[in-house]
Amino acid sequence: MKTEHPKVVLIMGVSGSGKTTIARLLASRLGGVFFDADDFHPAENVNKMSRGIALDDADRLPWLERLRDEVICPALPDSVTVLACSALKRRYRKILGQNLATVFLHGDAETLAARLAARPGHFMRPEMLTNQLEVLEEPDESEAMHFPITLAPEEIVAGVMHAFFLEV
Repeated sequence: MKTEHPKVVLIMGVSGSGKTTIARLLASRLGGVFFDADDFHPAENVNKMSRGIALDDADRLPWLERLRDEVICPALPDSVTVLACSALKRRYRKILGQNLATVFLHGDAETLAARLAARPGHFMRPEMLTNQLEVLEEPDESEAMHFPITLAPEEIVAGVMHAFFLEV
């Protein structure tokens, strides 16, 4: 069993990649705390996205700082916090912090679009996927573990557990 483990695991990717599903499952397996970054957007951001308008860096900065200050910094060292957050750009991930174990979920545009279309009522409109894919700065293998979204959620969580926590 590994003795050192990250106190915060960031599950990142574009909308529809399964961040929330994976983060919830991982937090449950670890007995950790789960946070969905979508819950921290100010009303103006949600309203903007609901109208199909993509957020820009100025919209995202206060949101990212809030996540850092309210979720990441207060994370306790004797437990694990799992955050589902798009974290599309390198500078966004730097704002969140350097001591995160990062997991990048990736897939093709068609699969992502189909997942978004099957998610009625969410403020992230399917037509905004193109913008997210254009903005995305994929982390390299030294910055994040990479998992294709075609894997079952249990397989992804097992891979994360194996890499960061314990043998499974």
